Amino acid sequence: MSTTAVDRVDPAVAHPPAGYSRAARFLLLLAVFVCAACGLVYELALTALGSYLIGNSVTQTSVVISVMVFAMGIGSLAAKPMQRRAVGAFALLEGALALVGGLSVLLLYVTFAWLRIYMPAMVAMSFAVGLLIGAEIPLLMTLLQRIRRQEAGSAVADMFAADYVGALVGGLCFPLLLLPTFGQLRGALVVGAVNAVAGVVVVLWIFRRETRRAVRLALLAGAAAVLAVLGTVYVLADDIEVTARQQLYRDPIIHAETTPYQDIVVTRSTAFTGSADTRLFLNGDLQFSSVDEYRYHEALVHPALAGKRSSVLILGGGDGLALREVLRYDDVEKVTLVDLDPAMTRLARTFGPLAELNGDAFGDPRVDVVHADAFNWLRDAGRRHDAVVIDFPDPDTAALAKLYSVEFYHLLRHALNPEGQVVVQAGSPFFAPKSYWSIATTIEQAGYRTTEYQVDVPSFGNWGFVLATPGADGPAPALRLAEAPPRLRFLDDAVLEAASVFPVDRRPQDVRASTLMDPAVLEYTRHEWQNY
Repeated sequence: MSTTAVDRVDPAVAHPPAGYSRAARFLLLLAVFVCAACGLVYELALTALGSYLIGNSVTQTSVVISVMVFAMGIGSLAAKPMQRRAVGAFALLEGALALVGGLSVLLLYVTFAWLRIYMPAMVAMSFAVGLLIGAEIPLLMTLLQRIRRQEAGSAVADMFAADYVGALVGGLCFPLLLLPTFGQLRGALVVGAVNAVAGVVVVLWIFRRETRRAVRLALLAGAAAVLAVLGTVYVLADDIEVTARQQLYRDPIIHAETTPYQDIVVTRSTAFTGSADTRLFLNGDLQFSSVDEYRYHEALVHPALAGKRSSVLILGGGDGLALREVLRYDDVEKVTLVDLDPAMTRLARTFGPLAELNGDAFGDPRVDVVHADAFNWLRDAGRRHDAVVIDFPDPDTAALAKLYSVEFYHLLRHALNPEGQVVVQAGSPFFAPKSYWSIATTIEQAGYRTTEYQVDVPSFGNWGFVLATPGADGPAPALRLAEAPPRLRFLDDAVLEAASVFPVDRRPQDVRASTLMDPAVLEYTRHEWQNY
C-alpha cells in the first residue's frame, strides 16, 4: 500500500521544537488549568453576589452566564490579531483579567451601595470578564503549538482537558475553600493574584528566550503593579466593606458577616430615649426589630402550642426568638430546631444583643439544634412532633420557594403527629396578598385543614400566618391560646378572634398552589414586593 500525504509523519509533529522540554509544556498546561479555575471563580462570585444583594438567584445566574458566554465569543474573535505576538498579548491579557476579576466583587458592591445601578454594572462587569476569558484560549493554543506542534485535534483535546479540569477545581474551591476562608470580597482578590502569577510569570518564564528583555521587564513590572493593587485592596478590604455596607442601613451596624448561605447584618439604633432598636437583616431583608418582634413571635408560636406540645419542631428561626416563646411552656419536653446556617445559630447563641433577646434559649437542655436543609431533613425525619413552627424567610428565591411547596408540606406530615398542629409564617396579606393566599392554598392541597390569621407588626406592617392540622376531613383548627398560657405582652383571646377577620380587599383570592415544578409563590412574591 502506497504512502499518502496524510500517512506521512511530519518530523516537526513527532519531535518537539528545539529548546522546549516536556516540563515547559506541563507548565503551560498548568497555566491553562489555573486560568480556567480563576475564570470560573469570577463567574461564581458574580452570581453569588447578585443573589445576596438582589435575590432572584435564577435571574442573576442566567444574566451573568449568558452575558459572559456571549462576551467569551467576542473575546475569541478579538484575539485573532494578537496571535502574532502571543506571549506579550497573553501576559497583558492575564494582567488585565487579574485586575478586573479580582476587583469585580468590590466594584459591584460599591456600585450597589452608593450608585444603586447594580444591574447595568453587573452586565458590564460580566461582559468585561467574559471578554478577557474568551481571548485566553486562542492565545494559549498558539503558545502550546510553539512548544510542541501537533495536529489540531490533539492540541484542542489537551487544551480543553486542562481547561475543564481547572473549571471543576475552581467550582469546588469557591464554596468549600474561598468563601469560608476569605469571604467574597477577599476571595476574589486572592484569585486575581493567583491569576496574575499563573498568567504572567509562568508564561514569561517559559518563553523568556523569545521575549526581548525590555518587554519582559515591562510585563513583569505590570504584573507586580497588579499584585500591589490587589494586595493593597486586600489590606483595606474590611474598611471598604464596612463603609460601603453602612450606606445600605439606616442604623449603625454592630455585626456583619457573609456565610456560604447568606449575608447577615445586625444593626442597633443609638436612641437617647427608650430602648435601642436592634434589627437583624438577612440578604438585606429585615427579619425582626427588637422594638416589636414579640408581636410577631407571639402570634407565630402560641396558637400552634394550644394543644399537645411535649415535642416541638422549629424549622428556620435560627435567631432563637421563636424558640424563646416555645420554651416558656414548662411542659415542653423536647425542642428540635432545624436551620441551614450554623453561623446564624452560633451568632444567636454567642452575640450579646441577640442572646439577650432570645433569653439564651440555645442554652436550654431541652433544645437540640440541627444544621441542615429542612426539605432534605424532612425526607429522613424519623420522629413525629406534637407541634411544628415554620419560620422561614419569604419565598423570594427558588431555594426558599421549595420550602413553600405542596411537596414540602407532604414531607412535613412525616414529622407531625396526626392530631398535631403546624403554623407557617406566610408573608403580608396586605402587601403581598397573592403570595399569602397561595401559601394557604398550597397547604390545603397538601392535605391540611387551615385557619388563616393576621396581625399588625409596626416594623413589618400587616403580617399573616396559617395554622393547619393534617387531614382533609373535620373542622379547621381553632385559633386559641392554651388554657394556662404564659404571660404575653401582645396576644390574648380577643386579639386572636379579631386576627381571623380579613378586610374585604384582602380576603381569599383565586391563586395557584405552589409546587416544585410550578413555584407559583415565587412568581407572586417577586411581582408583589418589587414596588416596596
